[in-house]
Amino acid sequence: MSKKSDSMSQSRRELIRNATLSATAAAAAFGGLGLNPLMSAALAKEAGRSPRPLKAAFSNAGLQATWCAQGKRAAEYWGNLFNVDVTWFDGQLDAVKQRSAIDNMASQKWDFVAIQAFGIGTLTAPVNKMIDAGIPVIDMDTLIAPLDQINVLTFLAPDNEFMGASVTQALVDAIGGEGKMIMTQGALGHTGAQGRARGFKSVVSKFPKIEVLDEQPADWDVTKVARIWETLLTKYPKIDAAFFHNDDMALAAYNVMKAKGRTEIKIGGVDAMPPAIQAVSDGRMFATVRNPSSRIHGGAIVAGVDAVINGAKTGDELPNIPKHIITDGPVVTKANAPGMAWMQEQFLI
Repeated sequence: MSKKSDSMSQSRRELIRNATLSATAAAAAFGGLGLNPLMSAALAKEAGRSPRPLKAAFSNAGLQATWCAQGKRAAEYWGNLFNVDVTWFDGQLDAVKQRSAIDNMASQKWDFVAIQAFGIGTLTAPVNKMIDAGIPVIDMDTLIAPLDQINVLTFLAPDNEFMGASVTQALVDAIGGEGKMIMTQGALGHTGAQGRARGFKSVVSKFPKIEVLDEQPADWDVTKVARIWETLLTKYPKIDAAFFHNDDMALAAYNVMKAKGRTEIKIGGVDAMPPAIQAVSDGRMFATVRNPSSRIHGGAIVAGVDAVINGAKTGDELPNIPKHIITDGPVVTKANAPGMAWMQEQFLI
């Protein structure tokens, strides 16, 4: 071997050794926070981590919903990575209760806040109070107010019309483009639910042999869903497919269907939470689509830190933060279900 080749080999060994030491050191540092070793190593240089502890306030629609509960865990996980202490204000799936919680939030000092409103227009006054005080506010999943009417830092949300349309199309295809369908909606004031309803209607309107029997809202409440579906199954002896605005409602309705021997109904949901991924895998649900809770709540942490530490402003040109960020998530099938479950375990989607 030539001296040149020997020197190159030695350089490569040193590079690998130094990279390993860096990853190990980072893993040790983050390991003390109880974090996943894979993520610890990936963040070896602590890119974007705040050099000082930050205080952030978060609220989403209600921790009774599994999507919201997962979002809380994701925000706390990413908060640990980025040196942010997260305080939670539970919306309790109630617009009045969430407004009280956000009024309380607005009376305190925070480095930044992130909010998923239960309904549009319900939190505008306390949010504007925080914005006027110079606190960056990140909007998550549903509009606090129209973006041209409120100066939030950014709005992180999926394409709800796509999600509603894609699951509805899968259901329509499964029943051959004809039959009787039901849509069980979320909260009518939730802009995400509004988008999912538009997606549903955009598909069924193309199929004249589809009859929509019912479109009631159940407000994300599984108890309310069970009551609604007890009535629907009695009223309608034939239902071919049903679209639910989230998986919790779909699975709650499935339990009622099972008790009444009506499991022939093909059901689809939104969120692709772990129980729904399992239900798609074993055939209890026909389809779901991922609303990336971890990406939305984790992204709010990253955006907040960027605004506070780096002075990032709202704007489409990097290094600014776009006013509206579409967070993507795929339709979940048996083929990709295991990968989706793993990504959620790592709080990546």
